[in-house]
Amino acid sequence: MSALKIQERKRLRQIGHSLQPVVMIGNHGLTDNVIEETLRALNDHELIKVKIGGEDRELRNQLIAELIERTQAQNVQQIGKIVLLYKKAPQQNQKLSNLVRYAHLINS
Repeated sequence: MSALKIQERKRLRQIGHSLQPVVMIGNHGLTDNVIEETLRALNDHELIKVKIGGEDRELRNQLIAELIERTQAQNVQQIGKIVLLYKKAPQQNQKLSNLVRYAHLINS
C-alpha cells in the first residue's frame, strides 16, 4: 500500500468534510464486529469517517493504528476523535462509493 500523494489526500479531505461518521468505537474497543463493520463500510464507501470515544488521546491513537493495520486502510486525516479512512474497493460501487457520490465537490 503506497502513501497517498498530497493532491489525492487534499481531494479525499474535501470529500470527507461532507461525511458523517459511519463507525463508532466505544468502551469495548476494537471488537471483531467493529473491524467487520469497518471493512464492510470501506468496501462499500471507500472513504469513511470513524469516531473514537474516550478522553485518553494515547488510547485513541493506539486504536486508530490498530484499526488501520487490521483493515489495511489509509489514514487521510485525524481531527480529535474523528479519523478519515480510505481504502480503494476491489470493485467500486457507483451508488455507494463516496468518491463517486461526492465527486462534484472537488474543485479541479
